[in-house]
Amino acid sequence: MRKRKSVGVTAPLGFRAAGIHCGIKKAHQLDLALCVSDISGPIAGVFTTNRVAAAPVLLDRHHLQFHRGRAIIVNSGNANACTGEPGVRAARAMATAVAQRLAIPVQEVFVGSTGVIGRVLPIQRITTAIPTLILRLSLQGGQQAAQAILTTDLRPKTVVMQTKIDGRPVTIGGMAKGSGMIHPNMATMLAYLTTDAAIAPSALQHALQSAADRSFNCISVDGDTSTNDTVLCLANGLAKNRTIQSGTRSYRAFEHLLTEAAQALALMICRDGEGVTKVVKVLVEGATTAAAAKRVAETIATSNLFKTALFGEDANWGRVMAAIGRSGVAINPDKLVVRFDDIVMVRRGMGTGLDAEKKIAKVFKRKEFTVAIHLGQGSACAHMWTTDLSYDYVRINASYRS
Repeated sequence: MRKRKSVGVTAPLGFRAAGIHCGIKKAHQLDLALCVSDISGPIAGVFTTNRVAAAPVLLDRHHLQFHRGRAIIVNSGNANACTGEPGVRAARAMATAVAQRLAIPVQEVFVGSTGVIGRVLPIQRITTAIPTLILRLSLQGGQQAAQAILTTDLRPKTVVMQTKIDGRPVTIGGMAKGSGMIHPNMATMLAYLTTDAAIAPSALQHALQSAADRSFNCISVDGDTSTNDTVLCLANGLAKNRTIQSGTRSYRAFEHLLTEAAQALALMICRDGEGVTKVVKVLVEGATTAAAAKRVAETIATSNLFKTALFGEDANWGRVMAAIGRSGVAINPDKLVVRFDDIVMVRRGMGTGLDAEKKIAKVFKRKEFTVAIHLGQGSACAHMWTTDLSYDYVRINASYRS
């Protein structure tokens, strides 16, 4: 297995990145990132389901139709959302400036923006900075790129995962940003993944969608889905493995690795959520269908009463029971079992006593734990990761633009 000093998106073979200050955010704060592959290759994308989609999302959806990518440029500090035709022109200008400088087709350049909605993107500052950004590209630029895409995040989020496929070392690298407006309905933030695997475009798209469904679509901080949510995965084939096709053993190994990388980034987003002090996994088992299990898990994970109880370390298991009951899923209360980590608090729909309550009170003081619900109806399951809702979340979002 190869050892590389590079982190995040530059960990796989053939990727360089950079992050600089171009003048969107306050002086000296990195606000423009670029990731470039030495050669073009398949690219996959998953985007926001919000009908008010930002200009970069519209552009990327169009470019994705060509199934090839080479470069990804992202600015922070301005979402370029709700900016009409000028915003679309600005997104195109970002892609065009990179394409011309790198002498590559414009459809191989993908664009991302994050920040305040409704403000005109200062495109001149970006295009003026692009030559410097390209000159700064390096194998060690992954950390700077990850820093440059942040908004209210407290820390950069990067990941590197490796395995062997067909006897060849394959690497996946990634970076993400996300702290608020985090809710399952696609990607729930910005995430960019790179890999040196050789893989067919359709297999890459399928693997990314599957990975997103089991990671980014399983986290909720505040129930809001952004206008800019984007996940991209760019492959260049430099690992020299046999081209991965859907349904093969190699595909399953790659999908597993990509899911691990996506889940690692998703949990970093939860832990770095605005005002977050706790991260809790909600696991629902014994459902008739996976969709039913997911609905119960999501109802609990998005319950403000449950989330505030987490923050207050109030072991009010009734909040969980109430959420199960209002999920819209047909359940039999007499079959319900609820555990907090390894403590059974509810059996056959009733509390197991004061001793159990005292024990789960200690569980609620942990930074991370699991709430497991067994519906007693079938064998389907689903999970979600959720966070508490704190005073700091209100403070941060009450003054976001000031």
